[in-house]
Amino acid sequence: MKRNKRLKILEMIKEHISNNKKEYFIVSLIFVIGIFLGVLFVNQIQEAPKQEITDYLNNFLEKLKGIPSLDYMELLRNSIWQNVSLAVVLWFFGTTVIGIPVVFGIVLYRGFCLGYTISACISMMGLSKGVLFIFLLLFLQNIVFIPAILGLAVSGFKLYKSIVKDRKKENVKVEIVRHTIFSFIMLLLLMLSSVIEILVSTNILKSLIKYF
Repeated sequence: MKRNKRLKILEMIKEHISNNKKEYFIVSLIFVIGIFLGVLFVNQIQEAPKQEITDYLNNFLEKLKGIPSLDYMELLRNSIWQNVSLAVVLWFFGTTVIGIPVVFGIVLYRGFCLGYTISACISMMGLSKGVLFIFLLLFLQNIVFIPAILGLAVSGFKLYKSIVKDRKKENVKVEIVRHTIFSFIMLLLLMLSSVIEILVSTNILKSLIKYF
């Protein structure tokens, strides 16, 4: 039974992607633009702010080295809460016609944060150590996190287009229900990304922190 449910969920996701290729392209482009802006921002800022970034990352690494054991459950609760809040915000604004710019803005901002973090780490640590640090800290959970937020944004975008094209109450209700079900699946993926981030990535980083 569980296997059948998983297969149904996978089929639903595949069908959703197949039916919304154009929307995924637009949302992915917004995300990539955000990454580019984040990288550009770090590369263009003055030496003083760059030194602040370096000091912040150095302090983060020193604190992580100095902590004998982390409270993984507390970290996991905080991460899940942040991702649940993000999912709810994307779902809510995705159900309103005027909220789509906010959804796109969140996608752009998340891309910016990722680009900023990647560029700052490489700028401070150098290419080899920076890439390794980014891989340990960001890569694994983002395999799940990024598709989930893109899926949430696309689902809201699809609902927006449906409302604009067809304003019949019954049809709108059906689309809202679909959007909500799909958003719940994406929420589960975001929660999974939290588990990967804290129990896998953070644990591995803690074990290898002495090399940074």
